Amino acid sequence: MIQVNAPLTSNPAADNGSSAKRADVTDPGRPTRDTSPEAKPEESVSRPKLRVPGWTLAIGGVLIAAATYLYVPSLFAIKTDDASFQANTVSVMPKVAAYVSVLHVTDNSSFTAGELLVELDPRDFQAAVDMATASLQSAQAAQANVEAQLAEQNQVIASDAANLDGDRSALAFAQQQLKRYQQLADDGSGTVQRSQQAVSDFADRQAALQRDTAILAAAQAQSEVLRTQVEEAKANIARAQAALDQAKLNLSYTKIYAPTAGTVASRSVQVGDFVQPGQNLFFAVPKRIYIFANYKETQLTHMRVGQPVSISVDAFPNHTLHGHIESFQRGTGSNFALLPPENATGNFVKIVQRVPVKIVIDDFDNIPGRLGPGMSVETTVTIRPPPRWLAWLL
Repeated sequence: MIQVNAPLTSNPAADNGSSAKRADVTDPGRPTRDTSPEAKPEESVSRPKLRVPGWTLAIGGVLIAAATYLYVPSLFAIKTDDASFQANTVSVMPKVAAYVSVLHVTDNSSFTAGELLVELDPRDFQAAVDMATASLQSAQAAQANVEAQLAEQNQVIASDAANLDGDRSALAFAQQQLKRYQQLADDGSGTVQRSQQAVSDFADRQAALQRDTAILAAAQAQSEVLRTQVEEAKANIARAQAALDQAKLNLSYTKIYAPTAGTVASRSVQVGDFVQPGQNLFFAVPKRIYIFANYKETQLTHMRVGQPVSISVDAFPNHTLHGHIESFQRGTGSNFALLPPENATGNFVKIVQRVPVKIVIDDFDNIPGRLGPGMSVETTVTIRPPPRWLAWLL
């Protein structure tokens, strides 16, 4: 079977009718495009450009800067939660061994600087003071006795010196007599006996002079002995005075006073306990506290002394304190540990170390009284403060 495909022919009348129908449906207000070859393409209609006011751009820039400061804090601030309060805590210890007679403080009680905290039994120490006082008085009396002996010896020396002068005069007279009687005996005017008597008198006077000279020397030597005894008595007085001062000092140790204003912590003593020197009775926690924040060593690049710090206390989350950096520790915390790391042995793994940073609180009067050493805080150091206009906006 042979199938002939005849071309489809359109009906001109039908086409004209449909075209007329479509023309009727067309929106009369819509411009008709001229599709003739002579028709030129229609020029594009220019639309007005959107202009944003300058104040809108300024506000947008401010908002972007504020959002950057608030939501990208690492660009302006460095924060750590490895921080806690610290204080110069003092251990209250006795310096003498005694029984506790009076305890003026109790657990967590407050005290002022110089306030009496603990009293020990003073009777033994008062007896030691009395004994030292008696020893001092005895040494002083011994010194007075030796000084009196020295004064007496000086008089003896003066007397011996006078006797010696008399001996010299008598010796001179005896020598003259001897010379006179010898001349008389030689020319026959005097007797031999009288000449011999003059010789004997001269010899006696010489012996008396030598004796009195020795007595004077002995007296002077005794004077030197007494002077050394006076110095010894003075040394004994100084020793007795030192013993008395030590006894009084030990007596004063029976009263323990507060070194600074603060509160009692970790009390371990009761009335009637026998305490030893160096035994810890309790801790005196001062009211002035500060913060040690352990920052990573990689966070210290832009940190400087004096930069402001915002402090958030864990115990009071709605209470913010303000402070500043006072100093940096020269060395990491692990370097001063009991067993510091030894990186020269074994395998090495690099670990970021932390450095203690001391932060002083500026608004110290706003610190709640219950805050104390060891309590956790979060510190934020502002390394780049915002501009004034941004700070006013925030």
